[in-house]
Amino acid sequence: MSNICVQNLTFGYDGGYDNVFENVSINIDTNWKLGFTGRNGRGKTTFLKLLLGDYEYQGKIISDIDFAYFPYHVADKTQLTLDVMHEMCPEIEDWEFIRELSLLNVDAEVMYRSFDTLSNGEQIKVMMGALFAGENKFLLLDEPTNHLDIEARKTISSYLKKKKGFILVSHDRVLLDSCIDHIISINRANIDVQRGNFSSWWANKQMQDNYELSENERLKKEIKHLSAAAKRTSEWSAKAEGKKIGIDPSKTEKSISHRSNQAAKSKKMMSRAIQIQSRQDSAIEEKKNLLKNIDRSSPLKLSPEPYVKDMLVSAADLAIYYGDKKACSGLDFNIRRGDRIAVNGKNGCGKSTLLKLICGQKLKYTGNINIGSQLKISYVPQDTSELKGDLKDYTISYGIDESLFKTILRKLDFERIQFEKKIEDLSEGQKKKILIARSLCEKANLYVWDEPLNYIDIISRMQIEELLLKYNPTLIFVEHDSVFQNKIATKSINLL
Repeated sequence: MSNICVQNLTFGYDGGYDNVFENVSINIDTNWKLGFTGRNGRGKTTFLKLLLGDYEYQGKIISDIDFAYFPYHVADKTQLTLDVMHEMCPEIEDWEFIRELSLLNVDAEVMYRSFDTLSNGEQIKVMMGALFAGENKFLLLDEPTNHLDIEARKTISSYLKKKKGFILVSHDRVLLDSCIDHIISINRANIDVQRGNFSSWWANKQMQDNYELSENERLKKEIKHLSAAAKRTSEWSAKAEGKKIGIDPSKTEKSISHRSNQAAKSKKMMSRAIQIQSRQDSAIEEKKNLLKNIDRSSPLKLSPEPYVKDMLVSAADLAIYYGDKKACSGLDFNIRRGDRIAVNGKNGCGKSTLLKLICGQKLKYTGNINIGSQLKISYVPQDTSELKGDLKDYTISYGIDESLFKTILRKLDFERIQFEKKIEDLSEGQKKKILIARSLCEKANLYVWDEPLNYIDIISRMQIEELLLKYNPTLIFVEHDSVFQNKIATKSINLL
């Protein structure tokens, strides 16, 4: 067992508007299976890169272990997969690689194929197996299940259950619950480490948030009460001082002793005023320490436009080709008003291709597909690589209202300062939020979303779930977050 000790870590990017971390101190046991959560843009990937020593920083990171980062960058994807694995872990023998691949349900024959011929899921499993074969390293896994289908995610989950000593950045609630024993959360004001999985952390967070909200209300009432009491005491004390000093008691009072009594009362009231002020200052200081880590998630809004007919899209005996390759076949389905349809199937079976055909892309197909006349479609693609420039130009190019667009982004936890950044400088999760916010601004008959939640933080996922259940738009989507799919889908299309 060894520890990773982070002391007073402070870091900000050159030319950045603010520091990503300030005076962060935590201790991590390298035997822990750590989940890493936090809203998009708070620095999860940056923290992993700091552990790797990729950036200069202030403070100290003390550790006597080596780190390995996933995903590994393969410079030459045309080389044999086995060569890629030896490049990642030169000290490991072939039989050790085969052992790890068997645990990941991958046939050893993939090692003797060119890496670029492997599916996305196979590439992910090969990289993960190779890194875990080097058991003397502490793994930093940065969203390893993005784009993986549900079955592949289950395989990764089972595999990670058998391992120890890693940090897993993920927004997949099922995955986090199944294979971690501690969780790191990047909050608004600090970084916190707790024992448990995502569900236990989320329950603790909700309990703490509710406590702080009730304490905040109590202190607001107390401060208001104390302010009124201090004002009354101050007014009485001022009058008493006037009677004590500014009036000749021999002419106005029957007893000369009244003056000394008035002085005693005045002194007592002044002391009480000081006590009230002290209590008020203490309550104000206590109130300042509340609500710093509360992630407020304002409800999102959507204005879907009903289509004139009940049937939006229908298909019969549909087969779609990607180039000369058949992507999927034998499809029979209808999309009616109010449907929320999940498209399921293994990686590479043609799910994205089907969505692109519905959106009007010129793809080769056989069979029949009927898409409603003048159907308004809002499309969220998987890929964010085309996003560039500033947000204002982006809204102009899509003809959407800039104010509404930015309001939605604020509700999805964008800080105002991030509106000034170039889109290409934002995190992958923030880029995905831009695509979703644009779609929510569009008045469409049909929303077509292709893996919309990749990189999206868990709280934002919950906001989107609430939105779709409230406004019930007609939606067809691909999404491998099983919690989201179970909540949202009213029916499914299964591709073989």
